Amino acid sequence: MKNKVQLIGNLGKDPELKSVGNGHAMLRLSLATNERFKGADGEWKESTQWHPVVVWGKQAERLASQVRKGSGLVVEGRLVQRSYESKEGEKRYSTEVVLNEYQLLGKRSDEE
Repeated sequence: MKNKVQLIGNLGKDPELKSVGNGHAMLRLSLATNERFKGADGEWKESTQWHPVVVWGKQAERLASQVRKGSGLVVEGRLVQRSYESKEGEKRYSTEVVLNEYQLLGKRSDEE
């Protein structure tokens, strides 16, 4: 069995590059994917899903300099679930894509 996911979408906001731990680079991306489908009423509908993507190390630094809000991107990675405690002390859960490989796509037509 293999944990592998591939997404093709656009960044919803500028990437967030941080230094964590012993100076390791971490990049957070918010990737939007869109799906068009015909609803039960016969009308075309569109659904947007938002995917948190995490990138580490030199790859994070390189990608941060190559993309911004609206950039098209193909990401390949693995799904990772983690839990954390909110400021209010509540236990929260999150699922993220940890990036292995990526490919840059052209800009969206409304940004050209």
